[in-house]
Amino acid sequence: MKYVLFALIGYVMGSIPFSFIVPLVRGVNITKVGSGNVGGTNVLRSMGGYAGAVAMILDGLKAFIPVIIARGVFGVSLAEGMMIGFFAAVGHSYSIFLKFRGGKAVACTVGTLSGTLPWYVAVFFGIWIPIVLVTQYVSLGSVLALGILSGILFLTEGYAVGLWMLAFFGFSLFRHRKNVAALFRGEERKTDLIAAFKRKHNEMKNR
Repeated sequence: MKYVLFALIGYVMGSIPFSFIVPLVRGVNITKVGSGNVGGTNVLRSMGGYAGAVAMILDGLKAFIPVIIARGVFGVSLAEGMMIGFFAAVGHSYSIFLKFRGGKAVACTVGTLSGTLPWYVAVFFGIWIPIVLVTQYVSLGSVLALGILSGILFLTEGYAVGLWMLAFFGFSLFRHRKNVAALFRGEERKTDLIAAFKRKHNEMKNR
């Protein structure tokens, strides 16, 4: 029963569609622009770096908050905290508020790490940022960073935590399956992070 409750709390929290709400506040239906994906990367591409960053941070918080409360107040184990975060990722990807549509759960994964193993967030971004800056493929950076991190956690944190990280990686890989196929075909959309933030900065200067 305890684990059902963990899954339900994580799922409901994860279902809050911040990557839909942030653009909607500015009059944009994110499902109608760009790739149509309800995730931070599409917000970043379509509305600039700052809107994308806000959406990603809020999407991360909806995993971080229940995990940190469960860990700090109720004393759940590290693996149980990872479980809550995993179901937040599922809720983000299949939101009850968006007819089971959603994003690809990378921000929720980072939020979970922030609430359980925060020092590994730096490892994730240490892998993700160079890949995305060099290749401009966010999907490639995300999948590779999570895959590498899964191997690291098996070695450093043990079997249970490693398995949950592997679950995050497998789920992310499944959600990115079309991106991976597009990468092999040479058709994946590129995202210039620096240009996205510059575009927003220039828009603000010109107001």
